[in-house]
Amino acid sequence: MIGAFSGWLIGAALLLALVAVITAIRDRPMGVVLLAGLAVLEVALLIQAGLALAELGQVREKATFIGYLAATVVLPPAAVWWGRAERTRWGPGVIAVAAFTIAVMTGRLLQLWDAAA
Repeated sequence: MIGAFSGWLIGAALLLALVAVITAIRDRPMGVVLLAGLAVLEVALLIQAGLALAELGQVREKATFIGYLAATVVLPPAAVWWGRAERTRWGPGVIAVAAFTIAVMTGRLLQLWDAAA
C-alpha cells in the first residue's frame, strides 16, 4: 500500500462525510454531488485494493487485512443503495457514516500494513 495514496483516500472520505452531514442538516435528499463523491471514492478504493493485493505477502495478519480491504470496497455501493432508498435527510446520513467508516478502516489498513514493515 502507498501511504500517501491512503492518506489522500482518508482525506477524501472525511470530506465526503462532511458534505453528507451538511446535506443532512439542510434536510436535503442525496444528490449528484454525493453520488459523484461516492463513485470517485469507490474507484480510489479499487485502486488501493489492487495495489494492496499485489503485495499481500508483506502483511502478517492476512485474514484481517483482506477483511478490512473487502469491507472498504463494498461500503460505497451499499451506501448508494441505502441512501437512494431513503429519501429523507437520513439518506445523506447513511453516506456520512459510510464515508467516515471508510476513513477509519483505511487508517486501520495502514496500521496493519506498517506493522508488517
